[in-house]
Amino acid sequence: MALTGPVRTLTALGYDTVPALVPLSYPGRPVPVPSLLLGDELLELAADGPAGHWLLSGNGARLDDVLVDRGHAPTTARTPVLAVGSNASPAQVAHKLARLGLPVAVPMVPLRVRGIGIGCSAHIGRNGYVAAAPYPDPRAAHTLVVSWLDEAQLTAVDATELPNYRRTALADPPLPGIQLYVSEHGVLRDPLTGAPRPGGGDQARLLSALMAGSPALRSLLGPAPDDWVRRAAASAAVREEGTRLLGGGLGPR
Repeated sequence: MALTGPVRTLTALGYDTVPALVPLSYPGRPVPVPSLLLGDELLELAADGPAGHWLLSGNGARLDDVLVDRGHAPTTARTPVLAVGSNASPAQVAHKLARLGLPVAVPMVPLRVRGIGIGCSAHIGRNGYVAAAPYPDPRAAHTLVVSWLDEAQLTAVDATELPNYRRTALADPPLPGIQLYVSEHGVLRDPLTGAPRPGGGDQARLLSALMAGSPALRSLLGPAPDDWVRRAAASAAVREEGTRLLGGGLGPR
């Protein structure tokens, strides 16, 4: 089944920056509309009805037909996983799969979700950034991204999240079977309010604010955000000490 239409590569669409490789770009650009990430292309979907019946814009092919015809698992054999951070970025997802030689074939769909706040995990990740993490907030409403991952893809993404995150089911799921990654470290506190510090925004601004509030962090990782990510990515010991200086997080672990 041929897929026709205008060029839809991540590069052509401006979605090719990988946060794992460019840490200050974290969390990356999320998919803006229902899409199928297929190789290096992002193909729009008309998401109406059961996921397997969604149609590719332009040629009207059914999503499950496209997946199965190319040797990939249908949507019924996939787990929907909700992203609050860089797993909403098609470039990041493609990078995580392609580096292991896995097929890049992932339906990714924005979804309005209530009851989940977006904070900052109380640790420094292996790529040097301070990643987003969810926490319960009955007042919150965000548009997040759901990715449907097959078994091998799910194992691969799990490996990039462990041991700092664990995958868990939602108590009140917006979709049957949907899961998300929660931080084992809790989420950072806002020093002014004591509430969770907002996450998922500009990484350089966040790192600058953290260093401004902690001379010890600035001495270890600063003075600038690019110094932070370079030093943190280069040394597990620096990440461990930086995580200690962050002071622990709110919420269950």
